[in-house]
Amino acid sequence: LRESLWLSAFYIGLGLLWAGAVWWIYARYGGSEALDPRIATLPDAGSRAAEAVKLYLTGYLLEKALAMDNVFVIAMIFSYFAVPRIYQHRVLFWGILGVILLRGLMIGLGAALVLNMAWILYVFAGVLLLTGLKMFKDADALPSIEDNPVLRFLKERLRLTSELHGQRFFVRQPAVPGGPALLHATPLFLCLVLVELADVVFAIDSVPAIFAITPDPFIVYTSNIFAILGLRALYFALAAMVHRFHYLKYALALVLVFIGLKILVGHGLLGLQVPAMLSLGVTVGLLLGGVAVSLWASRGKAGA
Repeated sequence: LRESLWLSAFYIGLGLLWAGAVWWIYARYGGSEALDPRIATLPDAGSRAAEAVKLYLTGYLLEKALAMDNVFVIAMIFSYFAVPRIYQHRVLFWGILGVILLRGLMIGLGAALVLNMAWILYVFAGVLLLTGLKMFKDADALPSIEDNPVLRFLKERLRLTSELHGQRFFVRQPAVPGGPALLHATPLFLCLVLVELADVVFAIDSVPAIFAITPDPFIVYTSNIFAILGLRALYFALAAMVHRFHYLKYALALVLVFIGLKILVGHGLLGLQVPAMLSLGVTVGLLLGGVAVSLWASRGKAGA
């Protein structure tokens, strides 16, 4: 736990330090050609760099909080398959690598849509509002791993071993006693598939949310990557304390609703641009409030 906390602090520090790199890049190169009009229309390099930093920090904190929510689902997946902690890091390593590639593809597609079809932001706003309201309504509900249709499909189509084989995703063994050795998937492979699937589901929320903050692909991608890089350390740091962050889900739901409304207010209903500092303040306030209420409500409980 101590090592995981130190690693988590290191990765969070790295993500925050990157804000300095964002300032430097946009102060020198992010001129009037910047893809976010809120940056491009500012009169001087210092103002453009400061605006880019605010947008990056808002996106980074949002993506980090959504990654924490993903930790809860990953913990349930590992618990369902009874994967020992010694083998969990292999699933997380390949899972995070897959996340980085998947987010890159989704962000590239999202950037093309936002820059060429501005109306897609209204679709993103609808997704965020519906997701936020559903998350708020179902915050106390636990997802059923057993009823997952992808898991049922894989169990019906693949040859599976009945137990783990160390850190291996596939092994060769006879399907019947005395028969030829055939390739079998292990429960660890099913675990990996569900972890990747969980990120696809979370990406449906997080990618529209970050594009609602800024259409700049550089800020979007780097805020995602720095939020995801420490996910493995964050998992081992938080897995034992999942029960202490119950109200974070409510805070995340409110953040998604706020961002969805921000799109509608800024681009449609009133045409009023919400300042980046206000977005950052509301995001930080809601997330810190969710953490504080969670820790206060769980004080003194068993295992807290």
